[in-house]
Amino acid sequence: MENQVKFLPNPKLKLMDQVKEVLRYYHYAYRTEQTYCKWILRYIRFYGGKTHPRKLNGDHVERFLSHLAVENGVSVSTQRQALNALVFLYRDVLLQPIEGRIAPTRSKRRPRLPTVLSQGEAKRLFLYIFGTHALMAKLLYGAGLRLMECVRLRIKDVDFSRNRIHVIMGKGGKDRSTILPKGIREELHSHIEKVKALHLSDLEQGFGEVYLPEALARKYRNAARETGWQYVFPSRKLSKDPRSGKVMRHHVLESGLQKAVKRAARNAGIDKRVTCHTLRHSFATHMLERGTNIRVLQELMGHADVKTTEIYTHVMDRDISKLSSPLDDWPEAKSSRQKGPGLHF
Repeated sequence: MENQVKFLPNPKLKLMDQVKEVLRYYHYAYRTEQTYCKWILRYIRFYGGKTHPRKLNGDHVERFLSHLAVENGVSVSTQRQALNALVFLYRDVLLQPIEGRIAPTRSKRRPRLPTVLSQGEAKRLFLYIFGTHALMAKLLYGAGLRLMECVRLRIKDVDFSRNRIHVIMGKGGKDRSTILPKGIREELHSHIEKVKALHLSDLEQGFGEVYLPEALARKYRNAARETGWQYVFPSRKLSKDPRSGKVMRHHVLESGLQKAVKRAARNAGIDKRVTCHTLRHSFATHMLERGTNIRVLQELMGHADVKTTEIYTHVMDRDISKLSSPLDDWPEAKSSRQKGPGLHF
């Protein structure tokens, strides 16, 4: 973006309207727009809410980010998100670049092992999740999709002939392919046929458009009405697009699946903290246990670095669960279970 001629926001607009104008000019995702606006407003309010950011500088940004880390204890990714929003504000809206001149107190990265379900727990969980949510959860666990990758999946990206799912514009804007579980082929095919019928009904009523990134919408003018571009998991109701104002059928909200997975884990009696991402973690771990090469798994997961994939080697069942402690070989340890000082139940 540094090599491009800078877009100049309309000086007559209020600051937050300028922020939105620039975000949309550079085709940032709507979710990113919401996130950046939230952090910029929080930054302004941190300094009383009346001082224009143009009168503040890198030192003020540094102090705000340090406050997030020290006083609020935010995670590394949250602090980086706030930094990205403010770098964007000063570089692309106010045209006063600050990147590289600030050194806030950094949030500490605390490496944690991922929560993983055993295969028995995974089977038990799926006994308590139903309907479309069950199908979506099976894609998370069976294909290793991230939550939003599943929610944003489009019909054209499901390749039944090759048993593949193509993830377009995944995390970091990267594309990849992963496996389509054979066990849900028929279920998924039947579901997509129903989605196609729903789309046909929308077209007959004068609707049928779906959101496309602006560059794609300009290049393929009729694509928004084509069946292949429709979401695999569309919302039940039509809604107005917040940017274009057009009435479209968007994808389902991710919160429904999140609640369904959490409820299923509770009903299944699983005491672990189970989220949608737990299903993706479980996919990776179980694939390694099945003998999948770690480099192949890296590609399936869409990890930029194999070190990210290697964390699953620490929670594989064969690493710990099948080993015994050297203490278990001591006769004294065995006999102490039956007698000796202490409380007995």
